[in-house]
Amino acid sequence: MLLNVPKQEYSWFRRISSQFISEKDFDKLEKASVKLNFKKGETILKQGVTPTHVIYLEKGIVKFNYENESGKNLILTIVSAPKILGGANLFYKDNNLFSFIAVEDCEAIMIDSKVIQDVLMDNSKFAMMMFQVASEMFKKSVMNFISLAHKQKEGRIADVFLYLADEVYHNMSFVLSLTRKEIAEYAGCSTENVIMTLSKWQNEKIVSLDGKSIEIKDVERLKHISKIG
Repeated sequence: MLLNVPKQEYSWFRRISSQFISEKDFDKLEKASVKLNFKKGETILKQGVTPTHVIYLEKGIVKFNYENESGKNLILTIVSAPKILGGANLFYKDNNLFSFIAVEDCEAIMIDSKVIQDVLMDNSKFAMMMFQVASEMFKKSVMNFISLAHKQKEGRIADVFLYLADEVYHNMSFVLSLTRKEIAEYAGCSTENVIMTLSKWQNEKIVSLDGKSIEIKDVERLKHISKIG
């Protein structure tokens, strides 16, 4: 049974949605929602299954994980809260193309897709907003594939760390939630490549490493590595 979610849990989603839908419509979304907690490593939405909910990620970091037929993993992108996940499922009816997996402990509000679709039908501006959210998620994945296709491993790893600093942790100094293996899956290289590259950058004083704590010391040099690929 779905449980009502207190209004305060929706602060960010409410703020952006209130521009497009009425309080009555927002109440419909609340009544069709349930709040769930996910531990690090847990799957929030599984690849290949039929989607039933759109997810409002209230707290935490999530990776978009694709597993091919041979069992090899590729991370398409990584996002941090607050974010709307699974919005593309409102417009594309196929099964999930990839999984959402918690990179750290997460809090998420699951909103029934059918109820959102009903609200979208009556609110074209809200529908456009949700479409833009879905497009932004795909844009991040596409940009990562462009990096994978056209850059050498060091350029790809540079792209990953610049993205994490700018878009996920919002700071040039952060405690990395991802393992070295996950960084490798994101950058499309081996774990050894990641370890060797980070060691090289530390020696060159581009980054400072202390366990999982990382500080980008020379952003311009890292951007240059990204640019030359």
